[in-house]
Amino acid sequence: MESTAGLRERKKAETRQAVHEAALRLCAEHGLDNVTVEAIADAANISRRTFSNYFAGKEDALLYGDERRIRLLVERIRSRPPEEPAWQALRGAVRDLYSELGDPDVAWAVRARLAKQHPSLLARQLANHAALERDLVQAITDRDGSTDTVRPRVLAAGFLVALRIATHLWTDEQEPRPLQEVMEQVLDQMSAPF
Repeated sequence: MESTAGLRERKKAETRQAVHEAALRLCAEHGLDNVTVEAIADAANISRRTFSNYFAGKEDALLYGDERRIRLLVERIRSRPPEEPAWQALRGAVRDLYSELGDPDVAWAVRARLAKQHPSLLARQLANHAALERDLVQAITDRDGSTDTVRPRVLAAGFLVALRIATHLWTDEQEPRPLQEVMEQVLDQMSAPF
């Protein structure tokens, strides 16, 4: 029974990924405004109804990769050694994640550029980041065991701002370096005394 459940979950993950990749490709080729849910479903070789089982709309399908990375990042932070200071745990979690997933590809950069241009994507992306910030605050609070409510919020917000700046720098570069290299540079700047 366990192998059947594992196979079912793997197939669901593969379908989600196929829909995400179809959305990414179509939006990069035609622009978000010119792509329908039906076109994404057709490109992913599924029905419109099946699409709706996985995503509420094309924005969700397009940003699925971001949401997946966000969940993985929080998991990696929670799995860091408990004695590690919070800032080092945050940085280590990013390194762990990119060691596991590798550097994002050009398609990811295209999606990031689309998010800058389309308010519907930007709104969804901001909602994802707000949820991530809440999760990071909780992970930092759990790690530190402190009753201080300000420090975890400042750490989480500063960390996310650094990642956002690094991502913007990376997507704006004409000949991009690996994203992890840009993130390390920005995180080093955040750690440096002002």
